[in-house]
Amino acid sequence: MKVNDLKRNLKGSSKEELVKEIVELFKKNSFVKDYYILKYDAESNSSVLDKHKDIVENEFFPKRGYGKARLSVAKKSITEFKKLSQDKIQLAELMVFYVEMGVKFTDCYGDIDEPFYLSMESMYDKAVKFIISARLEYMFNQRCLEIVNDTASMGWGFHDQLREIYYEHLGE
Repeated sequence: MKVNDLKRNLKGSSKEELVKEIVELFKKNSFVKDYYILKYDAESNSSVLDKHKDIVENEFFPKRGYGKARLSVAKKSITEFKKLSQDKIQLAELMVFYVEMGVKFTDCYGDIDEPFYLSMESMYDKAVKFIISARLEYMFNQRCLEIVNDTASMGWGFHDQLREIYYEHLGE
């Protein structure tokens, strides 16, 4: 089905039927629910961010057992949040949080592999550039610097790469 087909079918529905249809989607689909929470419920707005931060954190530090560090799951949560929210502060928060969790994971469990570090570097680079484009340096500069400082003893040139990214974009 294409968008035009959907529009054609929906145009034949009454307002009550459309409302019922949206409520049904809201109940059955968590993405739709999060979308409408962000759109209409300013008080619960942070609950969607918290949900996505929990997904990221759970990949590194679950409530029980050891973290699996499935980066694809954590990054998918960030991608989904981007689709849901237009809040630049919350998106920057989630991106920086991802890297913080990765650094903490490495600190707790020791050296990881090169693809892990490359993923962290890539997200850090994206986060820093996003922070600058959104003019949020005043909010995230210190946390970005702390990430660099927390990686001083980590391998694979990880610290050097994060340091270079930081000083190229945020450092004085």
